[in-house]
Amino acid sequence: MVSRVSPDVSGLCRVSQVSPGLFLSDLDSAVSLGVLTSRNVSLVVNASGLEEASYPDLKGLQVLHVPVQDQPHAPLSRYFDLVAERIHQNRSGSTLVHCTAGRSRSPALILAYLMSLFLRPFIRPNAGFWRQLMEYERSLFGCSSVRMSRTSGGVLPEALHESDSNTAAYCVNI
Repeated sequence: MVSRVSPDVSGLCRVSQVSPGLFLSDLDSAVSLGVLTSRNVSLVVNASGLEEASYPDLKGLQVLHVPVQDQPHAPLSRYFDLVAERIHQNRSGSTLVHCTAGRSRSPALILAYLMSLFLRPFIRPNAGFWRQLMEYERSLFGCSSVRMSRTSGGVLPEALHESDSNTAAYCVNI
């Protein structure tokens, strides 16, 4: 998977290439003519919750609205299949998925898409490989979002939650 980030003049990461033809951004970037044309975007998935977003008038540009607020109880999962199907069927150009900041709803939708279409349902890296993936996550992001736990099925990764007592390395978006 490719991950290319285009910083804006303030140094913030505004547009990330997830894979060929799939981009993730914030709202400001998604309504930019330059962003859309330079990446040949023909489908925008708007998960900002704002239906009045003003996109440039580009021939053939389609917009799929995902009317969900950035709240933990919001029913984003209702849109997982629809969004994955539309991204997968978009053959006329690239797809740009955005929410307001490009940090919560839009990445969740992209993860659902990748899970539904590309993740083999029967994968199970061994405990050593999981530990290596955890270390790689720490080297990339400075923290780990999983820990290894002994289960009846063997040693497997377990997602960390804010309420876990030994989670000094837990990532928190600020």
